Amino acid sequence: MPKMTGERPVQEATPDSVLALHSAGYREVEARIGTGLVLDLGCGLGFESVRLIGPDRRVIGIDYDHSAAISATQRFGNRGFRVMQMDCSRLGIKSHSVDWVSSSHLIEHFYQPAGHVAEIARIMKYDGTGFILTPNRPSDFENPFHVVLFDRDELYSLLNEHFEEVWVGGLDTTQRVKDEIAQRRAKASKVYALDKFGLRHKMPRSWWIWAYTRLLPLGQKVIYRSGIGGLTGITDEEFFTSETTDESTPVLFAVFSKPKIRKVEY
Repeated sequence: MPKMTGERPVQEATPDSVLALHSAGYREVEARIGTGLVLDLGCGLGFESVRLIGPDRRVIGIDYDHSAAISATQRFGNRGFRVMQMDCSRLGIKSHSVDWVSSSHLIEHFYQPAGHVAEIARIMKYDGTGFILTPNRPSDFENPFHVVLFDRDELYSLLNEHFEEVWVGGLDTTQRVKDEIAQRRAKASKVYALDKFGLRHKMPRSWWIWAYTRLLPLGQKVIYRSGIGGLTGITDEEFFTSETTDESTPVLFAVFSKPKIRKVEY
């Protein structure tokens, strides 16, 4: 099993509320897809991807990380879940060949997220549908893996450049979960406050990621130990979609279709 680094959720190591919001996002995608080919971009370890498997529905997971792709294949390959390793900003997938595309908590990892959206438009059938889940910028924690964050209007604007039909709302949650998230943020802020000179923002990003991935597992055990392993009782049932968003909405949820045809295809 790949180690907890903060780049992707890991069961029994990631806070309950984070696992729950990821699960709720896939639940909402699952409720909106039909038959055909489903591409799950940034599938990670595949725990949520396999939920998308259904009658007359084939699911392929895509992840750039070799160890994650191997782990997902070993764990879920016997359920018909196929995993391919590739860059989700340059996919080796035939143009306009995919019925459904899910991109969950991935777009924020790209320095040039427009390239990721353009690839989704290229591979999606004209009558297909895509889904993006990404942290709502005002509500996100500081995470060195998150390099570009969006608010609702910014995400809508980007998607509208590539698709004719776009809806962006929120994946919101109960006040109890918002309070838990706020408590974790407050604890994290105290830790970041120890970096009085902001050295983490001045050093090369690769150094900051190196330090973050090694300190996070310890921090999770010491600071968030009461919020991991199901101790909070938080599940995906406490998350729901919303037409509106505010600064406390943890996640943006976008549904889009009818890709605008581009002249250059490959």
